[in-house]
Amino acid sequence: MRVGVLTGGGDCPGLNAAIRAVVRRAIHYNYRVAGIHNGWAGLLGEGSLEPMGLRSVSGILHLGGTILGTSRTNPLKKEEHLQQVITNIKRHAMDAVVAIGGDDTLSVASRLFDLGIAAVGVPKTMDNDVSGTDYTIGFNSAVSIVADALDKLHTTASAHHRVLVVEVMGRDAGWVAVVGGLAGGADFILVPEVPTDIGAVCRHLERRRQLGKDFSIIVIAEGAVLPGIEVISELGERDAFGHIRLDKRNIGEIVAREIERRTGFETRVTVLGHLQRGGSPSVFDRVLATRLGVAAVDLIKDGKFGCMPGLAGNRIVPVKLADALAKPKTVDLELYELAQLFY
Repeated sequence: MRVGVLTGGGDCPGLNAAIRAVVRRAIHYNYRVAGIHNGWAGLLGEGSLEPMGLRSVSGILHLGGTILGTSRTNPLKKEEHLQQVITNIKRHAMDAVVAIGGDDTLSVASRLFDLGIAAVGVPKTMDNDVSGTDYTIGFNSAVSIVADALDKLHTTASAHHRVLVVEVMGRDAGWVAVVGGLAGGADFILVPEVPTDIGAVCRHLERRRQLGKDFSIIVIAEGAVLPGIEVISELGERDAFGHIRLDKRNIGEIVAREIERRTGFETRVTVLGHLQRGGSPSVFDRVLATRLGVAAVDLIKDGKFGCMPGLAGNRIVPVKLADALAKPKTVDLELYELAQLFY
């Protein structure tokens, strides 16, 4: 049997650990492995692949990024591209494909399964918004980076008696903002799931000043909803999966300006951006990626295509891709309310 493996969508720590696990488990079963370059783009045209063995994945467990490269290519947009993907899977004699990615990448795998291709997924996204799994690869590393950044920003905010607005990733789900903010001692958290009046934020900051707390840290997800505040919703060209570039939304800068205008408190903004995607994976992500990568090959061995492995408690369980993609996993509001206790 020959198994293809690819990484799609945004990069994040833990991808190489997952690739390594897929290759090692496949070799354990005497399968051959083909590494597909740059996500689904590697199956367009003539295809771009490389054979992978033990040497290919030696020494990559701790590395961020992905040795296979990635892209946000969506072959579902054009029928000819979808047919090229199917043709290349057959031309290169791949009996099954492992797609490591978030909901966009997994949606392509799910469609291929519907068309008769033996595809399985591995849930990866620092947003942690894929249903059917408690955690996705990259999330723990990202929130660790956010918490570390907040630790550092507390000292400079305190020294200058400022409000600091910290913008983090999170298009439709505020997991990074809530967990990173809770761990980093944020004084207010804004997420896409809970529309928040900027007036309530300002009143909270003013109450803190009255209590003698002369600095504050605000964490805001890039997809946060602020009724009454004008935020540009259309920012030019969308990506292949129809998403706008939220970094150009400048939600952190908008909130910082509004806070300063309404309260008079000196306010600065820090956009963590791609720092959240970079660097070595955390211990948790290394182990999770390893377990999910191994389980993905086990799904292939057992003939459970159209599925992905998910983490449920401490167990790895099979989850149908269709179920995982039915709706995004939004923030647990009990966790959000817990964070509010410490404002």
